[in-house]
Amino acid sequence: MSLSTAAAPPPAAPAEPARVVVGVGPVSPDDVVRVARYGAGVTLSPDALDALAAGRAVVDALAADTAPHYGVSTGFGALATRSIPVERRADLQRSLVRSHAAGSGAEVEREVVRALMLLRLSTLATGRTGVRPETALTYAAVLDAGITPVVREFGSLGCSGDLAPLAHCALAVMGEGDVRDATGAVVPAADALAAAGIAPVTLAEKEGLALINGTDGMLGMLVLALHDLDVLLATADVAAALSVESLLGTDAVFAADLQALRPHPGQAASAAHLRTLLAGSGIMASHRGPGCTRVQDAYSLRCAPQVHGAALDTVEHARAVAGRELAAAIDNPVITPDGRVESNGSFHGAPLGYVLDFLAIAVADVASMSERRTDRFLDVARNHGLPPFLAHDPGVDSGLMIAQYTAAGLVSELKRLAVPASVDSIPSSAMQEDHVSMGWHAARKLRRAVDALGRVLAIEVLTGTRALDLRAPLTPAPATGAVRDLLRAHGVAGPGPDTHLAPDLETVAALVASGAVLSAADADIATETPEETR
Repeated sequence: MSLSTAAAPPPAAPAEPARVVVGVGPVSPDDVVRVARYGAGVTLSPDALDALAAGRAVVDALAADTAPHYGVSTGFGALATRSIPVERRADLQRSLVRSHAAGSGAEVEREVVRALMLLRLSTLATGRTGVRPETALTYAAVLDAGITPVVREFGSLGCSGDLAPLAHCALAVMGEGDVRDATGAVVPAADALAAAGIAPVTLAEKEGLALINGTDGMLGMLVLALHDLDVLLATADVAAALSVESLLGTDAVFAADLQALRPHPGQAASAAHLRTLLAGSGIMASHRGPGCTRVQDAYSLRCAPQVHGAALDTVEHARAVAGRELAAAIDNPVITPDGRVESNGSFHGAPLGYVLDFLAIAVADVASMSERRTDRFLDVARNHGLPPFLAHDPGVDSGLMIAQYTAAGLVSELKRLAVPASVDSIPSSAMQEDHVSMGWHAARKLRRAVDALGRVLAIEVLTGTRALDLRAPLTPAPATGAVRDLLRAHGVAGPGPDTHLAPDLETVAALVASGAVLSAADADIATETPEETR
């Protein structure tokens, strides 16, 4: 999930990932993650090769046609009125890729480049783009060999597809530009292809356009973000459970019958998770009963299912949009099932841009609530008997005072990242492309937001587990206790004199991002009983 690994070798997968077979149908989100993040190889299915051949036959039939066909016998964008003679049409495709490979800025992460390449290959495999089978096979071979084109941060406006990022990938398939080989080293594309035994492609009619005209970059980043958010939003429940427990809050508000009065599915799921995470807690039992004065807690504790649940529902909406986009065949022009070659506007990234921005809003709000719970731990007026800042010797020690500053800084950044990109549009191509989606930028923001959410949750987990220890001899729930034990097993210190805190923050952030915190909690969830959830 980190954004600082563009130059790193591919991450080690939990097990050797099997090769993904790309067919005429859509690739699954899990396959996108396997190829993008864990380096799984790819191959084309026989039905995909048949579809490619059939689609190419349509384009070949137009190769000598003097009638205008966008991208086959005409220029591109505002130059679409220029008729291109037959003998220059292959040059047209090469020039398109070279000119559109105009990215600038920091290098895009390896997993993003692999995701967008897989998704473009998936569209090629539908046969709706007119690419030759040999071109698609070369594209697959580059992915399979672990060769990753160097793609730059800026260049896509999210309309006419992610043009510049995809053009850098197409350039590499042509044997031009720079790539990272399977070891992570930057080498000329021609050298990497030669070392892998891959012959560069000489593009034919329409192929350059077909390789760059898709929403694959923003879709790839959406799929990766959804994968990460499945872990992080469940981990937000774990962090909230630690806080409710260690701040001597009440779990009565999470009761199923209360939640059912407002039947949002995400809210119900989050509340159920919180109930099971807190089941069996000696700390909760210590103040449960007729004498308990904790009728209702602050919103950051009491309303966790409402906020976490709304984020879960937002994720499900975004997942539905991603599923439809995974099933799409996006190109312009596109080859229809009855063999027509038609211009269209399906490359516009609005459907993706909207949900990418929507997710960034939800992520910022979940993190904001988490930071508020962290802050309550550190204030003696609100932490119900814990030492100031959870410090060992307050005054001499500062405890977790500055960890909260870090969380606050991250949340402030998340609020800036929640400002929508998709409401912006800067016309391009001499006003031919006069409304663009900025979906690529929405996706880049969301990646940063997801990373920041994990770090904010990590600070709450670190704080909550220290508070658990300070509640001794009262015992935590099995689930929250397992999280505390996980951190201690990884060298994260509990209560005691101040130590260098940054390494602990990085350790817990890595445990959160990897899913280890969630796995530890869910593996030790106690059996819920009616008495514990009333």
